Amino acid sequence: MAEIRYTVKLSPITKKNSQQILTNPKTGRPFIMPSAKYREYAREAQRFLRPRPQKPISCPLEVRCLFYMPTRRRTDLTNLLEAADDVLVEAGILEDDHCGIIVSHDGSRVLYDKENPRTEIIIRRIEAPEQMSMEGDAHDEH
Repeated sequence: MAEIRYTVKLSPITKKNSQQILTNPKTGRPFIMPSAKYREYAREAQRFLRPRPQKPISCPLEVRCLFYMPTRRRTDLTNLLEAADDVLVEAGILEDDHCGIIVSHDGSRVLYDKENPRTEIIIRRIEAPEQMSMEGDAHDEH
């Protein structure tokens, strides 16, 4: 896998700005649900994520996202990255978005393009020799 590129030709949105707090009717416990606007965005974004790998990618990756916004209004890069990562997982492109798979978002930016808002996603495999263990390996300290 050299590099995979996708362009999502939709105005980027975050997952967190319009969350809804709902109550589970069975348990009575509250839970957070992404807004209808985000859910629609996630559904529509998947149309642009072609071709897809035969099975979700699970090796260490750099996922670079260039978010071209329709306005110059301030937005939170981390929230945009979270939404992009979640869409990649929901589409079956990535197995998960934990730090053992997405090891870097280097080069990701928020940019301005009033006429053509979009998200450009570049995925490339990287060597990650010093990854944090997800298995809970404990190192003895002497």
